Amino acid sequence: MFVAQHKKSIAGALGLILFLLLLYSGGGDSKIFNALAMAALMVVFWIFEVVPIYATALVPLFLATPLGLLDASDLAQSYGNHNVYLFLGGFILALALEKWKVHHQIASRIISLFGSTKSRVLLGFGLSAYLLSMWISNTATTLMMLPMALSIIQLQDKQDDSVRFPLLLMLTVAYASSIGGMATLVGSPPNTQMAGALSASYDIQISFADWMKIGGPVSLIIFVLLSLIFQIILGEERNTKIKNDMLKSNWTKPQKRVMTLFVFVIFSWIFRSSICDVLNISIKDSTIAIFGAFLLFLIPSKEDGPLLQWQDTIRIPWGILVLFGGGIALALSLEKSNLLQFLAEHGSFLNDWSFVFILGAIITVSLFATELMSNLALVSILVPLIAVIAIQMGYPILQLTIPITLAASCAFMMPVSTPPNAIVFSSGKVSIAQMASIGFILNIAAILTLWGYCYFFLK
Repeated sequence: MFVAQHKKSIAGALGLILFLLLLYSGGGDSKIFNALAMAALMVVFWIFEVVPIYATALVPLFLATPLGLLDASDLAQSYGNHNVYLFLGGFILALALEKWKVHHQIASRIISLFGSTKSRVLLGFGLSAYLLSMWISNTATTLMMLPMALSIIQLQDKQDDSVRFPLLLMLTVAYASSIGGMATLVGSPPNTQMAGALSASYDIQISFADWMKIGGPVSLIIFVLLSLIFQIILGEERNTKIKNDMLKSNWTKPQKRVMTLFVFVIFSWIFRSSICDVLNISIKDSTIAIFGAFLLFLIPSKEDGPLLQWQDTIRIPWGILVLFGGGIALALSLEKSNLLQFLAEHGSFLNDWSFVFILGAIITVSLFATELMSNLALVSILVPLIAVIAIQMGYPILQLTIPITLAASCAFMMPVSTPPNAIVFSSGKVSIAQMASIGFILNIAAILTLWGYCYFFLK
Protein backbone atom coordinates (compact mmCIF):
# COMPACT_ATOMS: atom_id res chain seq x y z
CA MET A 1 0.00 0.00 0.00
CA PHE A 2 2.82 2.40 0.90
CA VAL A 3 4.61 1.72 -2.38
CA ALA A 4 1.41 2.26 -4.39
CA GLN A 5 0.66 5.53 -2.62
CA HIS A 6 4.20 6.88 -3.04
CA LYS A 7 5.06 5.30 -6.39
CA LYS A 8 5.97 8.59 -8.06
CA SER A 9 8.13 9.77 -5.17
CA ILE A 10 9.99 6.46 -5.02
CA ALA A 11 10.48 6.41 -8.79
CA GLY A 12 11.70 10.01 -8.73
CA ALA A 13 14.24 9.24 -6.03
CA LEU A 14 15.47 6.14 -7.85
CA GLY A 15 15.73 8.13 -11.10
CA LEU A 16 17.88 10.78 -9.42
CA ILE A 17 20.07 8.14 -7.76
CA LEU A 18 20.54 6.37 -11.09
CA PHE A 19 21.40 9.70 -12.72
CA LEU A 20 24.05 10.50 -10.10
CA LEU A 21 25.52 6.98 -10.16
CA LEU A 22 25.97 7.10 -13.93
CA LEU A 23 27.53 10.56 -13.75
CA TYR A 24 29.93 9.35 -11.04
CA SER A 25 30.79 6.23 -13.06
CA GLY A 26 31.93 8.40 -15.95
CA GLY A 27 33.77 10.86 -13.77
CA GLY A 28 31.53 13.69 -14.95
CA ASP A 29 33.46 14.27 -18.16
CA SER A 30 32.47 11.20 -20.18
CA LYS A 31 29.94 12.20 -22.82
CA ILE A 32 28.75 8.62 -23.10
CA PHE A 33 27.99 8.29 -19.38
CA ASN A 34 26.58 11.84 -19.25
CA ALA A 35 24.19 11.08 -22.11
CA LEU A 36 23.27 7.75 -20.52
CA ALA A 37 22.60 9.51 -17.20
CA MET A 38 20.31 12.11 -18.76
CA ALA A 39 18.52 9.47 -20.84
CA ALA A 40 18.02 7.22 -17.80
CA LEU A 41 16.59 10.10 -15.78
CA MET A 42 14.17 11.04 -18.56
CA VAL A 43 13.13 7.42 -19.18
CA VAL A 44 12.34 6.80 -15.49
CA PHE A 45 10.46 10.10 -15.21
CA TRP A 46 8.55 9.36 -18.42
CA ILE A 47 7.59 5.78 -17.53
CA PHE A 48 6.38 6.58 -14.01
CA GLU A 49 5.21 10.14 -14.82
CA VAL A 50 7.05 11.49 -11.78
CA VAL A 51 6.25 14.91 -13.20
CA PRO A 52 4.05 15.58 -16.24
CA ILE A 53 5.69 14.03 -19.31
CA TYR A 54 5.80 17.49 -20.90
CA ALA A 55 7.88 18.79 -17.99
CA THR A 56 10.32 15.89 -18.37
CA ALA A 57 10.80 16.96 -22.00
CA LEU A 58 12.36 20.19 -20.67
CA VAL A 59 15.26 18.33 -19.01
CA PRO A 60 17.68 18.74 -21.98
CA LEU A 61 17.23 22.52 -21.79
CA PHE A 62 18.99 22.67 -18.41
CA LEU A 63 21.14 19.51 -18.48
CA ALA A 64 22.36 18.94 -22.06
CA THR A 65 24.67 21.98 -22.18
CA PRO A 66 26.22 21.66 -18.68
CA LEU A 67 26.85 17.98 -19.40
CA GLY A 68 28.66 18.91 -22.62
CA LEU A 69 26.17 17.14 -24.89
CA LEU A 70 24.51 19.96 -26.87
CA ASP A 71 25.17 23.65 -27.38
CA ALA A 72 22.57 26.40 -27.59
CA SER A 73 22.29 26.04 -31.35
CA ASP A 74 21.58 22.32 -31.08
CA LEU A 75 18.86 22.92 -28.51
CA ALA A 76 17.28 25.65 -30.63
CA GLN A 77 17.20 23.33 -33.65
CA SER A 78 15.66 20.55 -31.54
CA TYR A 79 12.86 22.51 -29.90
CA GLY A 80 12.35 24.57 -33.06
CA ASN A 81 12.45 21.58 -35.42
CA HIS A 82 10.23 21.97 -38.48
CA ASN A 83 8.26 18.88 -37.43
CA VAL A 84 7.19 20.73 -34.28
CA TYR A 85 5.61 23.39 -36.48
CA LEU A 86 4.08 20.75 -38.72
CA PHE A 87 2.11 19.47 -35.75
CA LEU A 88 1.30 23.00 -34.57
CA GLY A 89 -0.30 23.70 -37.95
CA GLY A 90 -2.19 20.43 -37.70
CA PHE A 91 -3.49 21.34 -34.24
CA ILE A 92 -4.75 24.72 -35.46
CA LEU A 93 -6.52 23.11 -38.42
CA ALA A 94 -8.12 20.65 -35.99
CA LEU A 95 -9.37 23.55 -33.88
CA ALA A 96 -11.20 25.00 -36.87
CA LEU A 97 -12.79 21.63 -37.72
CA GLU A 98 -14.01 21.29 -34.15
CA LYS A 99 -15.12 24.91 -33.72
CA TRP A 100 -17.37 24.84 -36.77
CA LYS A 101 -18.49 21.20 -36.23
CA VAL A 102 -17.21 20.04 -39.62
CA HIS A 103 -16.54 16.63 -38.05
CA HIS A 104 -20.26 16.26 -37.32
CA GLN A 105 -21.07 16.87 -40.96
CA ILE A 106 -18.54 14.28 -42.10
CA ALA A 107 -19.53 11.67 -39.50
CA SER A 108 -23.30 12.01 -39.98
CA ARG A 109 -22.99 11.58 -43.74
CA ILE A 110 -20.77 8.54 -43.48
CA ILE A 111 -23.17 6.95 -40.99
CA SER A 112 -26.17 7.72 -43.20
CA LEU A 113 -24.33 6.25 -46.16
CA PHE A 114 -23.74 2.91 -44.44
CA GLY A 115 -27.22 2.28 -43.06
CA SER A 116 -28.89 1.58 -39.72
CA THR A 117 -28.11 -2.05 -38.87
CA LYS A 118 -25.67 -2.60 -36.02
CA SER A 119 -23.00 -3.99 -38.32
CA ARG A 120 -23.26 -0.98 -40.63
CA VAL A 121 -23.29 1.53 -37.77
CA LEU A 122 -20.11 -0.03 -36.39
CA LEU A 123 -18.49 0.25 -39.79
CA GLY A 124 -19.75 3.82 -40.23
CA PHE A 125 -18.45 5.01 -36.87
CA GLY A 126 -15.17 3.17 -37.41
CA LEU A 127 -14.65 4.72 -40.82
CA SER A 128 -15.53 8.19 -39.50
CA ALA A 129 -13.00 7.93 -36.67
CA TYR A 130 -10.41 6.36 -38.97
CA LEU A 131 -10.63 9.13 -41.58
CA LEU A 132 -10.78 12.00 -39.08
CA SER A 133 -7.80 10.79 -37.06
CA MET A 134 -5.61 10.86 -40.15
CA TRP A 135 -5.62 14.65 -39.92
CA ILE A 136 -6.29 15.46 -36.27
CA SER A 137 -5.09 13.83 -33.06
CA ASN A 138 -6.59 10.51 -32.02
CA THR A 139 -7.52 12.13 -28.69
CA ALA A 140 -9.50 14.90 -30.39
CA THR A 141 -11.14 12.39 -32.73
CA THR A 142 -12.27 10.18 -29.84
CA LEU A 143 -13.61 13.16 -27.91
CA MET A 144 -15.55 14.25 -31.01
CA MET A 145 -16.99 10.81 -31.79
CA LEU A 146 -17.78 9.64 -28.24
CA PRO A 147 -20.86 11.85 -27.64
CA MET A 148 -22.35 10.69 -30.96
CA ALA A 149 -21.66 7.05 -30.12
CA LEU A 150 -23.20 7.40 -26.65
CA SER A 151 -26.28 9.05 -28.14
CA ILE A 152 -26.77 6.01 -30.39
CA ILE A 153 -26.44 3.64 -27.42
CA GLN A 154 -28.83 5.68 -25.26
CA LEU A 155 -31.46 5.68 -28.00
CA GLN A 156 -31.70 1.90 -27.97
CA ASP A 157 -34.15 -0.07 -25.89
CA LYS A 158 -32.78 -1.36 -22.59
CA GLN A 159 -30.53 -4.28 -23.40
CA ASP A 160 -29.29 -7.23 -21.34
CA ASP A 161 -25.65 -8.00 -20.63
CA SER A 162 -25.40 -10.40 -23.56
CA VAL A 163 -25.69 -7.57 -26.10
CA ARG A 164 -22.24 -6.76 -27.47
CA PHE A 165 -23.05 -3.70 -29.57
CA PRO A 166 -22.43 -0.95 -26.94
CA LEU A 167 -19.04 -2.44 -26.02
CA LEU A 168 -17.95 -2.84 -29.64
CA LEU A 169 -19.14 0.65 -30.60
CA MET A 170 -17.05 2.19 -27.80
CA LEU A 171 -13.97 0.16 -28.72
CA THR A 172 -14.46 0.92 -32.41
CA VAL A 173 -14.27 4.65 -31.72
CA ALA A 174 -11.08 4.27 -29.65
CA TYR A 175 -9.26 1.75 -31.83
CA ALA A 176 -10.15 3.30 -35.19
CA SER A 177 -8.93 6.67 -33.90
CA SER A 178 -5.53 5.18 -33.03
CA ILE A 179 -5.29 3.20 -36.28
CA GLY A 180 -6.18 6.18 -38.48
CA GLY A 181 -3.41 8.21 -36.87
CA MET A 182 -0.86 5.77 -38.30
CA ALA A 183 -1.71 6.76 -41.87
CA THR A 184 -0.31 10.31 -42.00
CA LEU A 185 2.67 12.18 -40.62
CA VAL A 186 0.43 14.47 -38.54
CA GLY A 187 -2.01 11.77 -37.47
CA SER A 188 -0.12 10.61 -34.39
CA PRO A 189 2.69 12.27 -32.35
CA PRO A 190 5.13 9.31 -32.64
CA ASN A 191 5.14 9.66 -36.44
CA THR A 192 6.35 13.24 -36.32
CA GLN A 193 8.72 12.43 -33.46
CA MET A 194 10.47 9.72 -35.51
CA ALA A 195 10.69 11.95 -38.57
CA GLY A 196 12.20 14.74 -36.48
CA ALA A 197 14.73 12.46 -34.78
CA LEU A 198 15.97 10.95 -38.07
CA SER A 199 16.09 14.38 -39.70
CA ALA A 200 18.16 15.83 -36.85
CA SER A 201 20.59 12.90 -36.52
CA TYR A 202 20.88 11.45 -40.03
CA ASP A 203 19.47 14.10 -42.37
CA ILE A 204 16.82 11.60 -43.47
CA GLN A 205 13.83 13.61 -44.65
CA ILE A 206 10.40 11.97 -44.54
CA SER A 207 7.75 14.00 -46.33
CA PHE A 208 4.02 13.84 -45.81
CA ALA A 209 3.62 11.88 -49.05
CA ASP A 210 6.50 9.53 -48.17
CA TRP A 211 4.82 8.60 -44.90
CA MET A 212 1.39 8.09 -46.49
CA LYS A 213 2.85 5.55 -48.92
CA ILE A 214 3.84 3.41 -45.92
CA GLY A 215 1.45 4.28 -43.11
CA GLY A 216 -1.60 4.47 -45.37
CA PRO A 217 -1.63 0.81 -46.54
CA VAL A 218 -0.61 -0.55 -43.12
CA SER A 219 -3.30 1.37 -41.26
CA LEU A 220 -5.90 0.37 -43.85
CA ILE A 221 -5.06 -3.32 -43.47
CA ILE A 222 -5.27 -3.12 -39.66
CA PHE A 223 -8.55 -1.18 -39.87
CA VAL A 224 -10.02 -3.85 -42.16
CA LEU A 225 -8.91 -6.56 -39.72
CA LEU A 226 -10.47 -4.59 -36.85
CA SER A 227 -13.76 -4.36 -38.76
CA LEU A 228 -13.78 -8.07 -39.63
CA ILE A 229 -12.95 -9.16 -36.07
CA PHE A 230 -15.65 -6.93 -34.61
CA GLN A 231 -18.23 -8.18 -37.13
CA ILE A 232 -17.43 -11.73 -36.03
CA ILE A 233 -17.70 -10.82 -32.33
CA LEU A 234 -21.00 -9.01 -32.99
CA GLY A 235 -22.46 -12.32 -34.14
CA GLU A 236 -26.21 -12.53 -34.63
CA GLU A 237 -26.68 -8.89 -33.69
CA ARG A 238 -25.24 -7.84 -37.05
CA ASN A 239 -28.57 -7.50 -38.83
CA THR A 240 -30.47 -5.87 -35.94
CA LYS A 241 -31.59 -2.35 -36.80
CA ILE A 242 -31.03 0.50 -34.36
CA LYS A 243 -32.73 3.79 -33.77
CA ASN A 244 -30.91 6.73 -35.27
CA ASP A 245 -31.88 10.39 -34.94
CA MET A 246 -28.59 11.88 -36.14
CA LEU A 247 -30.05 14.18 -38.74
CA LYS A 248 -28.01 15.73 -41.51
CA SER A 249 -28.01 19.51 -41.75
CA ASN A 250 -26.98 21.79 -44.57
CA TRP A 251 -23.38 22.93 -44.72
CA THR A 252 -22.94 26.45 -43.39
CA LYS A 253 -20.66 28.97 -45.08
CA PRO A 254 -17.97 28.73 -42.35
CA GLN A 255 -18.03 24.93 -42.61
CA LYS A 256 -17.60 25.08 -46.37
CA ARG A 257 -14.68 27.49 -46.05
CA VAL A 258 -12.94 25.41 -43.38
CA MET A 259 -13.45 22.24 -45.43
CA THR A 260 -12.14 23.90 -48.60
CA LEU A 261 -9.02 25.08 -46.81
CA PHE A 262 -8.62 21.65 -45.19
CA VAL A 263 -8.73 19.93 -48.59
CA PHE A 264 -6.30 22.50 -50.00
CA VAL A 265 -3.76 21.75 -47.25
CA ILE A 266 -4.11 17.98 -47.73
CA PHE A 267 -3.56 18.18 -51.48
CA SER A 268 -0.64 20.55 -50.97
CA TRP A 269 0.96 18.03 -48.61
CA ILE A 270 0.45 15.16 -51.03
CA PHE A 271 1.70 17.02 -54.12
CA ARG A 272 4.36 19.13 -52.42
CA SER A 273 7.20 17.79 -54.56
CA SER A 274 5.38 18.59 -57.79
CA ILE A 275 4.51 22.07 -56.54
CA CYS A 276 8.16 22.73 -55.68
CA ASP A 277 9.27 21.57 -59.11
CA VAL A 278 6.72 23.69 -60.98
CA LEU A 279 7.33 26.85 -58.94
CA ASN A 280 11.07 26.20 -58.53
CA ILE A 281 10.91 26.70 -54.78
CA SER A 282 11.75 24.63 -51.72
CA ILE A 283 9.10 24.25 -49.03
CA LYS A 284 8.49 21.74 -46.25
CA ASP A 285 5.27 20.13 -45.04
CA SER A 286 5.48 22.40 -42.00
CA THR A 287 5.42 25.45 -44.29
CA ILE A 288 2.14 24.28 -45.80
CA ALA A 289 0.65 23.50 -42.37
CA ILE A 290 1.53 26.90 -40.93
CA PHE A 291 0.32 28.68 -44.08
CA GLY A 292 -3.01 26.87 -43.83
CA ALA A 293 -3.24 27.76 -40.15
CA PHE A 294 -2.44 31.40 -40.93
CA LEU A 295 -5.24 31.56 -43.49
CA LEU A 296 -7.75 30.49 -40.81
CA PHE A 297 -7.06 33.79 -39.03
CA LEU A 298 -7.52 35.70 -42.29
CA ILE A 299 -10.52 34.10 -44.05
CA PRO A 300 -13.81 35.55 -42.75
CA SER A 301 -16.40 33.18 -41.29
CA LYS A 302 -19.46 35.33 -42.00
CA GLU A 303 -19.86 38.78 -40.58
CA ASP A 304 -18.39 38.16 -37.13
CA GLY A 305 -14.68 37.88 -37.80
CA PRO A 306 -12.30 35.26 -39.19
CA LEU A 307 -12.70 31.49 -38.98
CA LEU A 308 -10.40 31.41 -35.95
CA GLN A 309 -9.67 33.98 -33.28
CA TRP A 310 -6.35 33.87 -31.44
CA GLN A 311 -8.11 33.10 -28.16
CA ASP A 312 -9.25 29.83 -29.75
CA THR A 313 -5.65 28.61 -29.62
CA ILE A 314 -5.81 28.33 -25.83
CA ARG A 315 -7.11 24.80 -26.43
CA ILE A 316 -4.02 23.71 -28.39
CA PRO A 317 -2.14 20.97 -26.47
CA TRP A 318 1.06 23.02 -26.32
CA GLY A 319 2.71 20.41 -24.12
CA ILE A 320 2.86 17.96 -27.03
CA LEU A 321 5.01 20.43 -28.98
CA VAL A 322 7.44 20.67 -26.05
CA LEU A 323 7.46 16.88 -25.87
CA PHE A 324 8.51 16.72 -29.53
CA GLY A 325 11.38 19.10 -28.88
CA GLY A 326 12.54 17.19 -25.82
CA GLY A 327 12.46 13.89 -27.68
CA ILE A 328 14.49 15.31 -30.56
CA ALA A 329 16.98 16.87 -28.13
CA LEU A 330 17.40 13.53 -26.35
CA ALA A 331 17.93 11.72 -29.65
CA LEU A 332 20.52 14.29 -30.74
CA SER A 333 22.30 14.05 -27.37
CA LEU A 334 22.57 10.27 -27.68
CA GLU A 335 23.85 10.59 -31.25
CA LYS A 336 26.46 13.28 -30.51
CA SER A 337 27.78 11.48 -27.42
CA ASN A 338 28.44 8.33 -29.49
CA LEU A 339 26.51 6.35 -26.86
CA LEU A 340 24.34 4.75 -29.53
CA GLN A 341 27.44 3.89 -31.53
CA PHE A 342 28.93 2.25 -28.43
CA LEU A 343 25.79 0.21 -27.72
CA ALA A 344 25.50 -0.86 -31.34
CA GLU A 345 29.13 -1.99 -31.45
CA HIS A 346 28.53 -4.12 -28.35
CA GLY A 347 25.37 -5.59 -29.77
CA SER A 348 27.26 -8.01 -31.99
CA PHE A 349 25.19 -10.90 -30.67
CA LEU A 350 22.41 -9.64 -32.93
CA ASN A 351 24.52 -10.65 -35.92
CA ASP A 352 23.50 -14.23 -35.22
CA TRP A 353 19.82 -13.30 -35.57
CA SER A 354 18.09 -13.24 -38.93
CA PHE A 355 16.62 -9.92 -40.07
CA VAL A 356 13.08 -11.28 -40.06
CA PHE A 357 13.48 -12.33 -36.41
CA ILE A 358 14.95 -8.96 -35.38
CA LEU A 359 12.11 -7.16 -37.14
CA GLY A 360 9.47 -9.29 -35.41
CA ALA A 361 11.17 -8.87 -32.03
CA ILE A 362 11.36 -5.07 -32.11
CA ILE A 363 7.76 -4.78 -33.33
CA THR A 364 6.53 -7.04 -30.53
CA VAL A 365 8.59 -5.29 -27.83
CA SER A 366 7.52 -1.85 -29.04
CA LEU A 367 3.85 -2.74 -29.20
CA PHE A 368 3.57 -4.35 -25.79
CA ALA A 369 5.85 -1.76 -24.15
CA THR A 370 3.55 1.03 -25.31
CA GLU A 371 0.72 -0.60 -23.33
CA LEU A 372 2.51 0.61 -20.21
CA MET A 373 4.19 3.85 -21.23
CA SER A 374 3.71 6.86 -23.48
CA ASN A 375 4.04 5.95 -27.15
CA LEU A 376 5.81 9.25 -27.75
CA ALA A 377 8.34 8.56 -25.01
CA LEU A 378 8.84 5.03 -26.34
CA VAL A 379 9.64 6.28 -29.84
CA SER A 380 11.95 8.96 -28.43
CA ILE A 381 13.93 6.24 -26.62
CA LEU A 382 13.97 3.37 -29.12
CA VAL A 383 14.26 5.05 -32.54
CA PRO A 384 17.75 6.54 -32.02
CA LEU A 385 19.07 3.24 -30.63
CA ILE A 386 17.56 1.06 -33.35
CA ALA A 387 18.80 3.47 -36.04
CA VAL A 388 22.41 2.99 -34.97
CA ILE A 389 21.99 -0.78 -34.70
CA ALA A 390 20.54 -0.82 -38.22
CA ILE A 391 23.58 1.06 -39.56
CA GLN A 392 26.01 -1.27 -37.79
CA MET A 393 24.26 -4.36 -39.17
CA GLY A 394 23.85 -2.95 -42.67
CA TYR A 395 20.07 -2.78 -42.62
CA PRO A 396 18.01 0.18 -43.92
CA ILE A 397 17.30 2.56 -41.05
CA LEU A 398 13.70 3.12 -42.08
CA GLN A 399 12.97 -0.59 -42.34
CA LEU A 400 13.54 -0.94 -38.59
CA THR A 401 12.52 2.46 -37.21
CA ILE A 402 9.21 2.84 -39.06
CA PRO A 403 7.83 -0.48 -37.70
CA ILE A 404 8.68 0.64 -34.16
CA THR A 405 6.83 3.90 -34.69
CA LEU A 406 3.77 2.27 -36.23
CA ALA A 407 3.66 -0.40 -33.50
CA ALA A 408 3.64 2.35 -30.86
CA SER A 409 0.19 3.40 -32.11
CA CYS A 410 -1.25 -0.12 -31.73
CA ALA A 411 -1.85 -0.26 -27.97
CA PHE A 412 -5.32 -1.79 -27.64
CA MET A 413 -5.29 -3.66 -24.32
CA MET A 414 -5.17 -1.20 -21.42
CA PRO A 415 -7.11 1.99 -20.57
CA VAL A 416 -3.84 3.72 -19.67
CA SER A 417 -2.18 2.80 -22.98
CA THR A 418 -3.55 5.69 -25.04
CA PRO A 419 -5.90 8.65 -24.47
CA PRO A 420 -8.58 7.10 -26.77
CA ASN A 421 -8.63 3.95 -24.63
CA ALA A 422 -8.91 6.01 -21.45
CA ILE A 423 -11.69 8.17 -22.89
CA VAL A 424 -13.97 5.28 -23.89
CA PHE A 425 -13.19 3.46 -20.64
CA SER A 426 -14.48 6.49 -18.76
CA SER A 427 -17.86 6.02 -20.46
CA GLY A 428 -18.64 3.05 -18.19
CA LYS A 429 -19.50 0.88 -21.19
CA VAL A 430 -16.16 -0.96 -21.21
CA SER A 431 -14.43 -2.99 -18.47
CA ILE A 432 -10.68 -3.54 -18.21
CA ALA A 433 -11.15 -7.28 -18.78
CA GLN A 434 -13.16 -6.66 -21.96
CA MET A 435 -10.65 -4.18 -23.34
CA ALA A 436 -7.69 -6.45 -22.48
CA SER A 437 -9.18 -9.58 -24.05
CA ILE A 438 -10.34 -7.96 -27.28
CA GLY A 439 -7.28 -5.71 -27.39
CA PHE A 440 -4.93 -8.71 -27.14
CA ILE A 441 -6.47 -10.21 -30.29
CA LEU A 442 -5.96 -6.92 -32.13
CA ASN A 443 -2.40 -6.63 -30.81
CA ILE A 444 -1.53 -9.99 -32.35
CA ALA A 445 -3.22 -9.00 -35.63
CA ALA A 446 -1.25 -5.71 -35.66
CA ILE A 447 2.07 -7.46 -34.98
CA LEU A 448 1.55 -9.94 -37.82
CA THR A 449 0.45 -7.16 -40.20
CA LEU A 450 3.40 -4.89 -39.43
CA TRP A 451 5.83 -7.80 -39.48
CA GLY A 452 4.71 -9.04 -42.89
CA TYR A 453 4.22 -5.65 -44.55
CA CYS A 454 7.48 -4.10 -43.37
CA TYR A 455 9.48 -7.20 -44.30
CA PHE A 456 8.13 -7.59 -47.83
CA PHE A 457 7.28 -4.02 -48.89
CA LEU A 458 9.49 -1.68 -46.86
CA LYS A 459 13.00 -1.97 -48.34
